[in-house]
Amino acid sequence: MTRHLLSRIVQAAGVLLAAYTLGFLILYALPSDPAEIMAAGAEGDNIDPAELARFRAELGLDRPLAVRYVDALLAALRGDLGTSIASGRPVTAVLAEALPPTLLLAGLTLAVAVVVGILLALPAMSTRRPRLRAALLAVPGLGLSIPTFVVGLVLLQVVSFRWGWVPAFGAEGPAALVLPVLTLAVPASALLAQLLAKGISAEDRAAYSAVLASRGSSRPRIFFAHLLRNACLPALTAGALLVGELLAGSIVVETVFSRPGLGRIAVSSVVARDLPVVLGIVVVGAIAFVVVNVIVDFLYPLLDPRIVRHRARRS
Repeated sequence: MTRHLLSRIVQAAGVLLAAYTLGFLILYALPSDPAEIMAAGAEGDNIDPAELARFRAELGLDRPLAVRYVDALLAALRGDLGTSIASGRPVTAVLAEALPPTLLLAGLTLAVAVVVGILLALPAMSTRRPRLRAALLAVPGLGLSIPTFVVGLVLLQVVSFRWGWVPAFGAEGPAALVLPVLTLAVPASALLAQLLAKGISAEDRAAYSAVLASRGSSRPRIFFAHLLRNACLPALTAGALLVGELLAGSIVVETVFSRPGLGRIAVSSVVARDLPVVLGIVVVGAIAFVVVNVIVDFLYPLLDPRIVRHRARRS
C-alpha cells in the first residue's frame, strides 16, 4: 500500500503538471497575441501600440515562451499564480474568495445526489415486480436526458416564481441554496442511480449470491451485506468524476441563480480576457479532480478487500 500510495502521488503530480502545461499553452501559445487579448479586455478594443508594448513588457510577455513557462511554473509551485489583469489582485486571493461558495454548493449537491441515487436504485432493484422495476429504472434515464440549464429554468419558474417557496437569486441564507443544489443534483443522482442499479443487477447474477441463498441467508441480508457493498464500486468511481462535472456545472448554475463562486469568476474572467485567472481556475479544477480521485482510490480496499490482494500479487 505504501508503494501504491507513492505511485498515486507521482501520478497525481503528473496530471497536475500536464493540466497546467496544457492550459498555459492554450492561453499563451496559440497563434494570437496574449498581450493584445488581455489589453483589449482591460482597456477596450482600441489599443495604442505604445501602450500595448508597455503592457507586454510589464507582464513579461516580450520574453520567449519557454522562459515564461518555466518562470510561471516555478512561481505556481510556490503558490503564486500571478496577478489578475482585471482587478490587480493576486489570482490566489481571487480564487480563495470565490472557492468556498462553490465548494459548499458542490458538497451539498454531491450529498443530495448520493442520497437520491440510492433511494432511486434500491426500490427498483429490491422489488420483484417487473413493471414497477421498469418504471423506477426509467426515472434516472429521464433525469440524465434533461440539460442542466433547463432544469434550472424550470425550477426557477415553478418553485420560485409561481409557488414562491424559495428565493430565485442571490446567496442570502440556506434557502438560496435549494434551487442551485437541486439543479445540479438531478443529473448527478440519475447517473449514480443508473450505475448503482446496474451494479446490483450484475452482482445479483453472480455465483456467490446463489450460494448465499442456498445456505439460508435472507434476501435482505444478501442485498445489503453483499450485493450493495460490491455494487458501490462503479458508483464510487462515478462520484469522483462527478466532482469535475459539478465544478463545470457551477458555471451555469451560479450564472443562472446569480450566486458568487468559482463559476461566476470563470465567466467574468473569460469575458474580461483575464488569462491569469482563467489559468488559475484550470489549476484549481485539476487539483480538485486529482485529490478526489486519490481519495476514492484508497476507499476501494475498504469496500472490496480483494483489491488489496490483487495489488499484492502484482507487486
